Amino acid sequence: MQHHTAQKQKSTLLNGVDVNQLFGNIDTIKSAPALGKFKFRANNKWINGGHNQTTINNFHGIQQEHSHADPFVLDADEPPLLLGEDIGPNPVEYALTALAACVTTALVYHAAAKGIKLNSVEARLEGDIDLRGFLGISDDVRRGYDNIRIYYKIDADVPDEQLEELVQMGTKYSPVFDTITNPVTVTAQLDN
Repeated sequence: MQHHTAQKQKSTLLNGVDVNQLFGNIDTIKSAPALGKFKFRANNKWINGGHNQTTINNFHGIQQEHSHADPFVLDADEPPLLLGEDIGPNPVEYALTALAACVTTALVYHAAAKGIKLNSVEARLEGDIDLRGFLGISDDVRRGYDNIRIYYKIDADVPDEQLEELVQMGTKYSPVFDTITNPVTVTAQLDN
């Protein structure tokens, strides 16, 4: 997002993040808030049974359209226990994947912004779900996760208090964490 000038700044990589560009992007969006509005898209097609496929090809950001170099094609299915063919993770496993990836990315970016070098970050997620809701057996049972737990192993040369702070920053600044933990308007309608 940062525009390059004739005199290019020295790139400062920390945790794989160009910190100069990160702060440049922050400054740019502060001065022109409309540049911070993005629209991400996913197109899904049912294949058979529990198997469906999502293609992710383009998005809108910094007031223009962008395409990925190659479309991402993601298969979702159910395990045989749930009448699927196990062709891909099931949708609730994708929800855990999205949460893990987003919270981890937020943690890594904020660590870089604070000048903290990370040697490794691993996350393990568990989610509890009761299929009686999905199967329509009981309207008293939630259809989604009742509880999700994230367990981190972080290797960095900082005190444990700073590691705890990074975990909290990961959840605080993660768009997926926010989407899962706060109500969001979702509509579904026929597309003519």
